[in-house]
Amino acid sequence: MTQAGFHLVAEDAEDDRPGLAVTKTPAGVLVRWTASDGFASLARDQSGASGDSMQAIVQAAVSGLLLQLGHTVTEPSDGGYLLVSAPEE
Repeated sequence: MTQAGFHLVAEDAEDDRPGLAVTKTPAGVLVRWTASDGFASLARDQSGASGDSMQAIVQAAVSGLLLQLGHTVTEPSDGGYLLVSAPEE
């Protein structure tokens, strides 16, 4: 993810810390993205853009990259997180 330009934050980071947080689970890992204050401010200034639409765009980018690498990606029902499992060998 860092090679693709995403900033990773520690697994135990606070919920509002900007970047991608990756948390291990028995089913794989959960990936959550939080916008920085500057990014959120830019999104608010754009006509028709919202935090939700920016979240969806980043999730689509992360999901697409992980799918290309052979991972299985699903979005849990609570939104906001992607559940990623390792490629099957």
